[in-house]
Amino acid sequence: MAARRVISLLPAATEIVCALGGAQRLVGRSHECDFPVEVAKLPACTAAQIDSHAASGAIEEQVKSRLQAGQPLYQINADLLKELQPDLIITQAQCDVCAVSLPQLKAAVAGWPHPPRIVTLAPQRLPDVWEDIRRVAEALGVVEDGKQLLKELKTRCVDVIEKSCQAKRRPTVACLEWLDPLMAAGNWIPELVHLAGGENCFGDAGKHSPWMQWDELAKRDPEIIVALPCGFDLARTRAEMEALAKHPRWASLRAVKQRRVHLTDGNQFFNRPGPHLVESLEILAEIIHPDLFPTKHRGAGWEPL
Repeated sequence: MAARRVISLLPAATEIVCALGGAQRLVGRSHECDFPVEVAKLPACTAAQIDSHAASGAIEEQVKSRLQAGQPLYQINADLLKELQPDLIITQAQCDVCAVSLPQLKAAVAGWPHPPRIVTLAPQRLPDVWEDIRRVAEALGVVEDGKQLLKELKTRCVDVIEKSCQAKRRPTVACLEWLDPLMAAGNWIPELVHLAGGENCFGDAGKHSPWMQWDELAKRDPEIIVALPCGFDLARTRAEMEALAKHPRWASLRAVKQRRVHLTDGNQFFNRPGPHLVESLEILAEIIHPDLFPTKHRGAGWEPL
């Protein structure tokens, strides 16, 4: 049976539901769901237990402290969840740092006389994202709409691949998912770098994002550095770059000297495994091969340091 009352506890899932034409079915969201802008009117069913406005290093310390103490990073409003009477809840099981965990959600709905269906997303690579879109479309009863959306998204990816194949060489690229301490981007990001015509330096496709050391960054000395910190928009990313600029090895990096350091909106793009990953691919293509791609996302999705 197609779901009629949907709660999404993941920004990427909210975007998928809306891209499939299901915005009117949403009755609740997570505190981080902010696209499309209309979803801000929906009641937020979760809340963060850390200060997300703190500096990168301070946020990391909060996360470590709570995880070591066995405390959740997010809280679910179980009473509101029940009041909204969803027949479908979409959540994730990929990263406990990114959103509420599946065990938290199961505990919140335990004992309901008519428990909702739970669809759990846990993408590791780009094909997993396509499969998640198909699964959400199936849950909404819009399978054909799902096929059409996937066709459109994949066609845009092919357009990028065809152009990037014209490049004479692949510049080395380091994508930073966190700035203090340093973390390289994993999961689907290495795939996007490859499809955009670059040689990914750190992080493996399909694996969680790894911490990295300054010595590693300096030794590989990538031609291009892309900052895409999780949860930060362009303005916040620029503000957080101070932590990198103060490091004694920063100024000696090739990408810095050649002015090929680029900031992105990691919140709206890159770190949300949904339709916006196609824009993320286009952004990387613009950054890596400006001679081949028009800069249609500059100023909104990315900007030079």
